[in-house]
Amino acid sequence: MAKICVYCGSNTGRDPRYAEAATELGQTLGADGHGLVYGGGNVGLMGVVADAALGAGADVIGVMTEQLVQAEVAHRGLTELEILPSMHARKARMAELADGIIVLPGGFGTWEEAVELLTWNQLGLASAAVVFLDLDGYYRPFFDLVAGAVDAGFVSPDNAALAQRATTVAEAVERASSAAPASTPKWTN
Repeated sequence: MAKICVYCGSNTGRDPRYAEAATELGQTLGADGHGLVYGGGNVGLMGVVADAALGAGADVIGVMTEQLVQAEVAHRGLTELEILPSMHARKARMAELADGIIVLPGGFGTWEEAVELLTWNQLGLASAAVVFLDLDGYYRPFFDLVAGAVDAGFVSPDNAALAQRATTVAEAVERASSAAPASTPKWTN
């Protein structure tokens, strides 16, 4: 089964549906036999998805920086916690471990991680499905931005398709555990 990396908020957000979706996602990953790779935190949606996945029997690998471990936000009940010296090493390791990516609501860190993986896919450096779980239109502005970049000629339509959208947990897991959409690496055309 696949190892699914989940990028998500270190807060739970104001709407309780975000935590409910994180719980459902963790439970679904475990029930379907998938593993979870994530940022290693015990806080916010990160902690919620990890606890739910662990409760459903999933192997859960957290990848965290030394600085965040010292800040005492590391989840100490994981199957495995990898501690790395920098955010760059952390993100590279998470991508290396993952077969696919699901992006829950979050802020700057969540967005940055997801867009970096989209960029790596676009450049042919990675090939992982990147699926945004668009809860109640949370990621609508992002997809509007991507469409605008296509219209303006900065992103090709096939590379824009690398950013997949799902509206249910089941759809997100199915897409993330499948191959990434075919695209032409940016510097080959």
